[in-house]
Amino acid sequence: MEETKNQEAPKMSSVEAEEFEINHTDKLVGLFSEPGNTFSKMSKFPPKTADWIIPLVIIMVVALLSNIVMMSNPTIKMSIMEKNMKQVEKQFSDMVASGQITQAQADQQLDNMRERFDQGVTPATIAISAISIIVITFIVFFVVSGVFLLFAKFALKGTGTYKEAMVAYGLPHYIIVLQVIVMVILAFIMNKYMTGTSIAAFTGADTTTIGGFLLSKADIFSIWFYAAVAIGYAKMFKSNSTGKYFVMIFGLWIGFSLLLFFLAKALPFLRWFTGA
Repeated sequence: MEETKNQEAPKMSSVEAEEFEINHTDKLVGLFSEPGNTFSKMSKFPPKTADWIIPLVIIMVVALLSNIVMMSNPTIKMSIMEKNMKQVEKQFSDMVASGQITQAQADQQLDNMRERFDQGVTPATIAISAISIIVITFIVFFVVSGVFLLFAKFALKGTGTYKEAMVAYGLPHYIIVLQVIVMVILAFIMNKYMTGTSIAAFTGADTTTIGGFLLSKADIFSIWFYAAVAIGYAKMFKSNSTGKYFVMIFGLWIGFSLLLFFLAKALPFLRWFTGA
């Protein structure tokens, strides 16, 4: 009788078990522990807005807080000012040389910038930083997601949608959150403003040179991030080959970075966007 009951009891296969959608916390943990398996599970269900909007909101909050925290340290604040002023002075010097402005105008603008910087963190500067971070983050996110989608669909013949592209690109932003936290810790340890975790950031290499540019790409967190993005696109777009998505994502990352690098050479104001 007992055997009959056991035989009648339904058994759940491993395939059926996988049909239960994992929650966002499991997706976060899975991103770091087993990204391939995590994105494979996610690809079986419609993409959720929460899977890209939550990481983006967190990275914006962490980025704003990191700026406030680093600016509260006088030594780091001074290194930020020195770095920014060197960039601005170079830009103004080029503008004076080309006749766009006079030396007196350049000096006046430099003095105004020093005054504003000396004021430190104020409610106005926090508000401006917050708005800038929000606007830039969303613009970059939507544009990059669209570019990756176009290449995935037309170059690699993928079957994903824009929503799936946003999830594949958005969820790995948790890696960037970790990177920012590490940057803040390193900044306080080294008493130095850190703009990244690359070899160039540690050595202070001049990123306006091709050598410095290459060193700026030697960043374990950036490589980790784009590797996770490549895996995300491969799985969300139902591809049997992850390798071609690695080639696509890393090719676009390095390719567009090189394009901006050479554009910044020709148009100095673009250095603000490239970080050079």
